[in-house]
Amino acid sequence: MIVMSESELNAIRRKKLRELQRRLAKKEKKTKGVNADNVLNRIFRGRAWEVFNAASYQYPGTMQRIKEVLVKLTLTGRLNEVTGEQLYLFLKNLGLKIRLNTKINFASHGKLKSLAEKMKENL
Repeated sequence: MIVMSESELNAIRRKKLRELQRRLAKKEKKTKGVNADNVLNRIFRGRAWEVFNAASYQYPGTMQRIKEVLVKLTLTGRLNEVTGEQLYLFLKNLGLKIRLNTKINFASHGKLKSLAEKMKENL
């Protein structure tokens, strides 16, 4: 059995703590040097950018933090793909109510008509 004094144990703890802090600082430098939009562009599918931009406009501070988290998850390999629907539900579960511009169009006789135009036609 090896017996160590209290001062030796504290020295080992301090050394390990410095090493962990150095590793953490190195990881943070890597994530800051990366363009976040390029990273998100790799994983966003479908209408994810539309949802993300609408949410960023409505909740700029919160979305900046969420953006950082999404980038970290992507760089560590925990996140591979996010669709617009998944992002919308994720933000909704966080308590953010995102308002999206919604249009309803009808294809009628080879032409696209808005809901308002279609209703005027029927009246």
